[in-house]
This record gives sequence, C-alpha cells and structure tokens, in this order.
Amino acid sequence: MKIALIQQRATKDRDANRRRGVGAVREAVDHGAGVVCFAELAFEPFYPQEPATPASLALAEPIPGPTTELFAKLAAELGIVIVLNLFERDGDRTYDASPVIDADGRLLGTTRMVHITDYACFHEKGYYTPSERGAPVYNTACGRIGVSICYDRHYPEYMRALALGGAELVIVPQAGAKGEWPEGLFEAEMRVAAFQNGYFTALCNRVGPETKLTFAGESFICDPSGNVIARAGSGTEEMLLCDIDLLRVADSHARRLFLRDRRPDLYAEWLGK
Repeated sequence: MKIALIQQRATKDRDANRRRGVGAVREAVDHGAGVVCFAELAFEPFYPQEPATPASLALAEPIPGPTTELFAKLAAELGIVIVLNLFERDGDRTYDASPVIDADGRLLGTTRMVHITDYACFHEKGYYTPSERGAPVYNTACGRIGVSICYDRHYPEYMRALALGGAELVIVPQAGAKGEWPEGLFEAEMRVAAFQNGYFTALCNRVGPETKLTFAGESFICDPSGNVIARAGSGTEEMLLCDIDLLRVADSHARRLFLRDRRPDLYAEWLGK
C-alpha cells in the first residue's frame, strides 16, 4: 500500500486551499496512493498563533460540512482513504478535529484532539475543547488507522491506546514550527512510538511562513521497527509518497512481545496517582 502525506502551505483563502488539496489528492492517486493525509488545519491559517476572538472562533465549520463533503465525494470517486484535519464546530464548542473518510466516501468518524496546550503562538486552549472520545481506531479499506493530532503525540499512554485498539498505521497531523524543539526530537518521539507499539507512524506537518511562525515541513514516516523510511524536505511544498507493508505490524517486536507481556493490573494503580 502507498501512503501520501500532503505538505503544502495554507493561505487565508480557504476555498483556494481546498482546491489545491483536491488537486494534490488526484496527483497522489496518479502515483498509486491508497491513503492520503493532510497536516493540522491544512486548509486554513494556523489560528492559534493569536489568542482566540469571537471572529476567529466563528471560522470553525461543522462535520459533516463543506470540507468533509468535498473530500468524501473525491474519496468515493477515486476509491481512496483520506485523513483530514480542520477546525470543527459542534454546537457551542470547537475542536481540533481529524475526519477519516473511507474509500467508499463514508465518514467513518472524527478524532478530536484530547490534550490541549497553551503557550506563546500556540494559544490553543481558547480555540479547542478537549475531546472525550478517547483514541478511536478506524477499520478502513486500507487497514486499521488511528490519528494522534499534534500535541497528543507527546502522551505515551495515548499512543499505546491506539495500539491496544489495533492500529496498524497512526497518522499525526502536526503544526510544528522551525526552532520549536531541539533538532531531531520529534523524529525520535515518533520512532520510539512506532517501535514500542508496533505500527507505522506518519507525521504530516505544516510548512511555510505565517503571521508569527514559520512551519518546518519535514514530514516523515516510520516503520514498526522504528526506522524512518521516508522524509520530506525542510520548508518545501511537496507530496511525500511511501510504500508500507501492513503485514510487518504482526511481526513487530511490540505485537509479538511488548503488548503480550504488559501488566495493566499494576499500571491502573500507578497511573491514578
């Protein structure tokens, strides 16, 4: 199976960004992709660079809604799985959300970010309600897919929950800026998560300069042994294509050994402290 990570800039024109996204999906399919993934808030500016206001919160859209309907039709037409990320409104609440669309165009569900941070240029608590949906895993036409949205990847217990749910591939839509963390740390984190949990990880990052931040790009994919098997450039708009073999999941160290030898009866007491 081939996966495509779309590393492209987002302008202030959401409709134009969507059209570029549609074009990228079609190009990915021309290259044989069965799963196409987008970065965090792929079709709009990264709003949390500034504190939330009523005007900025009004930009959130429903799911199902304009973006999911557009890409659901595309997924059905092309027979591919699409993982999005957008600013969702549900009643009076707003979320950082990743809809997962199957190859027949069905919206299988929406993962919402669980852990919400707040610091300079990442004023996310004003935008996002913490999810209460847990760590869903979706049974798609291209395997069992989980999503870990940006900040959630820092929580080993969340990444383990996806493994316990049977994930074979974990998509990480991210908004990572240049100079935000020590060099190589994001990569090390995803390599360890892949190795400890026995799945593929695919981090799809934003790219390009915006109001206060310059997003790094550098999207990458890790195999269940913790090796980086594909990497996009720094600061470049591009499509990262990679062949992955989901049969490797069952033969990984984590699936043969680590998950087998867990002692969750002890962990429940420790984690409650």
